[in-house]
Amino acid sequence: MIVDINVSLAYEVAEPVDLVLQMRAPSFADQRLIMETFDIGTPEHVTETAAEAGLGARTLIRTSEDFRSIYAARVKIDRPTLDITALDMVPVHLLPGDIVRYLMPSRYCPSDELQSFVASEFGHLSAGQKIKAMRDWIFERFDYRPGSSNAQTTAVDTFVQRQGVCRDFAHVLVTLARASAIPARFASVYAPHVTPQDFHAVAEVYLGGTWHLIDSTGMADASEIVRIGVGLDAAEVAFLTSFGPISMTEKSISVTILEP
Repeated sequence: MIVDINVSLAYEVAEPVDLVLQMRAPSFADQRLIMETFDIGTPEHVTETAAEAGLGARTLIRTSEDFRSIYAARVKIDRPTLDITALDMVPVHLLPGDIVRYLMPSRYCPSDELQSFVASEFGHLSAGQKIKAMRDWIFERFDYRPGSSNAQTTAVDTFVQRQGVCRDFAHVLVTLARASAIPARFASVYAPHVTPQDFHAVAEVYLGGTWHLIDSTGMADASEIVRIGVGLDAAEVAFLTSFGPISMTEKSISVTILEP
């Protein structure tokens, strides 16, 4: 599958501010960047640095003027949809060292608080069957409701309220997986069928010795997702983080399929 991505962001800046952007789609084994343009104007300072897990990059910016970022990319995705239920988990004592951190509770994913629930609700299932059951449980019981959560909402808050947006759905699945001793992480992505069009968020779970994308909202299949970056939770992969006051004046995102 080939998809086109077009993003335009604009912000008013009242005083000098530092920004961290993570919105570019990197090339991985299962997604290849065919074309890319990235225009951020002429801020006072720009630095590129590797993002979490070495997947993707962050752009560090210092500016004292209104800021605009225009991004366009064409990406070829070569990722089959797998039967997740057929995959086994890797025992904790055999996990690679760089995977172990994705077992740990984090700011938005306090997995230690849901271990009892996971044991009672999903304890009879194993590995991939458990992940599919968790995904289906979230999809069937949670309402997708824009505006129902904020930057402080954790997976436990969403678990109790049974509503949220893609960010919240992903946090809950990551949390439930970690509570089952299955490594899981948050992935910031682009996907063509997200409604309304926006940055999207899904979970990645570590089964069968590799990572697999899972979307609890049902809006994106693994075969059509373009990863931007990954992290313990949303705090590590925000498309823009501001260290100072700014105000968004424009946000436009379009992801379209060119070839299925």
